Amino acid sequence: MKLVSAHSVSLKNHPDVNEAVIQEFIFNNPSVLGLGDVSPIRREKAQPTGRLDMLLGDDDTRYEVEIMLGATDPSHIIRTIEYWDYEKKRYPRYNHVAVIIAEDITARFLNVISIFNGIIPLIALQMNAVQNGDEITLNFVKVLDRNDIQNDDENEVDPADRKYWEGQSNILKFMDTIFSEVSDIIPGYELKYTKFYVGIARDGVASNFIKFRPKKKHMYLFIRLPETEETNIVLDQGKLDYDYTGRERAYRIKITQIKEFEENKERIRELVQRAANNKDT
Repeated sequence: MKLVSAHSVSLKNHPDVNEAVIQEFIFNNPSVLGLGDVSPIRREKAQPTGRLDMLLGDDDTRYEVEIMLGATDPSHIIRTIEYWDYEKKRYPRYNHVAVIIAEDITARFLNVISIFNGIIPLIALQMNAVQNGDEITLNFVKVLDRNDIQNDDENEVDPADRKYWEGQSNILKFMDTIFSEVSDIIPGYELKYTKFYVGIARDGVASNFIKFRPKKKHMYLFIRLPETEETNIVLDQGKLDYDYTGRERAYRIKITQIKEFEENKERIRELVQRAANNKDT
């Protein structure tokens, strides 16, 4: 390992770097923000009050991202929230999260946006730049995370029924098979349908330590567990397509063919058992 010296630089005052360059870098490499498995959707998206710097997203969530070089200011948060609100109203089927990126997020500003964070899902990232020769390394530090607006008592989510999901997905049989195979280790639970996912409940009370999100041609199985290297190894050994979603505090496993579950049935049963044991912690 080679050690080298480097020094911090201000991007706002840098002669060769501007906001457009940084936008392009993040848009082409969205994983650097640490938001999970997100994909770029659009840059400079037109809004009634201006242009949103960039829109990122995954299957369920849209991230409205605003970048500011230098320190944050009041107009920055107002602009970010306006863009977030517009996208949320226009595309209500997604979860929406406002993301503020700035070089300097002051303590006063942090106090202000932490108030909004109780109502608005909002993430603040401090962008640090270090230069070594002709190269600049960008590092993004999460100084404020969104509140998890979902909780274990998810009975308030809009209800739905089996017929609703039959119109949304062609592979509900995947969900039926998986639930049938784990039912013996979570006795008393039944499927509980909502418009956004299919959870589980016992005696009518939701307790979604596992839940399903069927799509047209694949399905996501969520198992609520803390992310650990041990669990990652178990899933890696099964060659499962998975990631970890901090918002759900759960592993999200993508099932495209039922054989993916059948080949990993014991692994998944083990994780479901652990999730059931941890549901009250």
